[in-house]
Amino acid sequence: MNTQSNGGPEADEEGAATTERPLGSRAPRFIKSSRPLHLSWQVGVFVVGLAVVVAGVIMLPLPGPGWLVIFGGMAIWATEFVWAQLVLRWTKVKVTEAAQKALDPKVRRRNIILTTIGLVIIAVALAVYVWKFGFAMPWNVSE
Repeated sequence: MNTQSNGGPEADEEGAATTERPLGSRAPRFIKSSRPLHLSWQVGVFVVGLAVVVAGVIMLPLPGPGWLVIFGGMAIWATEFVWAQLVLRWTKVKVTEAAQKALDPKVRRRNIILTTIGLVIIAVALAVYVWKFGFAMPWNVSE
């Protein structure tokens, strides 16, 4: 029994037919025709994808779009590797579910209430700090 997609239309949760790209290599035909050439192509794709993912991981604590770059590296890997294609499909499903959940009025109301409470707590903490220690810019503080 084959659990991989055969490229034909598949039914989604509502029963509507969706077309997904078949799993597998997206290398040009002339590269796939030669095993050594295809293997070196895969190594090259892996190295480039790894460099992009590592750059994204470095950007996580530093300024920069770390997660976006990481998913870009995964997309590079997905051009050649089935496991990366499956991870990206799973990620797309989860992001779509989260977006739909965020549009729910109850969830939006809860998020607005929590954000407001958080902002009030921060404002009170700043007011207490300024009341207790005064307001002085760092460059005007004398030691």
